[in-house]
Amino acid sequence: MIYRFLSADDTSEFCHKVSEALSKGWALYGDPTYAYDHANGVMRCGQAVTKEVDATYTPEMKLGAQ
Repeated sequence: MIYRFLSADDTSEFCHKVSEALSKGWALYGDPTYAYDHANGVMRCGQAVTKEVDATYTPEMKLGAQ
């Protein structure tokens, strides 16, 4: 199983990023997060996702390409 944490500003970009991952077989993992980014003055969203793969994990693995 591999794990990714998706994040983006609170715009439709975030929803599209999560929807794309789900369409590629990733599954939601835990609750989404929502926090104010003081440095940039915007709200940010985050969501963890996991996926079962038939490959041995290595740090060089491109998780988004799985």
